[in-house]
Amino acid sequence: MNASLHADDFDLELPAGRIHARRFGSSSAPLVLCLPGLSANLAGFDFIGEHIGGAQVQAVAVDLRGRGMSEVTGSGTYGWVSHARDVFAAADALGADRFSIVGQSMGGAVAMQAAALDASRIERMVLVDICGAPDPASATAIAASVSRLGQVTPSAELYVQALKGLGLIDPWSEYWDRYFAYELERVEGGVRSRSNREAVLEDAAYGESHTTYELWPSLTMPVLLLRARREILPGMGHIVSDADLHRFPIEVPSASIVEVDANHYTINTADASVAAIRRFFGLA
Repeated sequence: MNASLHADDFDLELPAGRIHARRFGSSSAPLVLCLPGLSANLAGFDFIGEHIGGAQVQAVAVDLRGRGMSEVTGSGTYGWVSHARDVFAAADALGADRFSIVGQSMGGAVAMQAAALDASRIERMVLVDICGAPDPASATAIAASVSRLGQVTPSAELYVQALKGLGLIDPWSEYWDRYFAYELERVEGGVRSRSNREAVLEDAAYGESHTTYELWPSLTMPVLLLRARREILPGMGHIVSDADLHRFPIEVPSASIVEVDANHYTINTADASVAAIRRFFGLA
């Protein structure tokens, strides 16, 4: 653990547009790119970054285009393939021919898409609570998360209070205060999320019309799947279904699985997650 590790924020100018990034660890260490989910931002990887970044790993979390402080590009520029191309462009900009990926939720789908484009460049992959199609009941929680985008709330305090009231994040920690402080921007009438609603909806539509199952054969590198043991909320199911939990290691022989006592949102701030990731990367 290195909770005092300094994080460096910077921009990367990519062919498809500018993306914002945050690095934990030495810029000369092997690169691990961290990719957030559908409506998430790079601050969701602060806990993991602080625990794996150092002399052996530079963990670089990015805001996907249209999210956080990255550039909002035009309609038709999103989708897993477009984001996967950004992944390789980011690695190029950071001087890494080969690199690893940690992807949560849709970020994991982008990671798998990157493997389909060029698996030879990816050393290792961590899929954080994503591999196939989620349980249908989880759609309610996903819609609730997306619905906050574009909405103006009178204050940051009321914004966070409303999100706490949903019960999706339990336990709450300082990392969630930091996450939402990063997410919010001041606008007339209060605050709102920086992430662009249209970009997120375009990616959501892409995910509804494409499947990750066809990407599994490209996962030839060592893969760690972290699966949230808890349902999103009771009765809302899992993002990694029970069926896929059993199917994935059979169809992806290079994969190992660790179940974590957390839900889809809190898995990124669980001690068991960082312990598993550290073991996977061979960190002392």
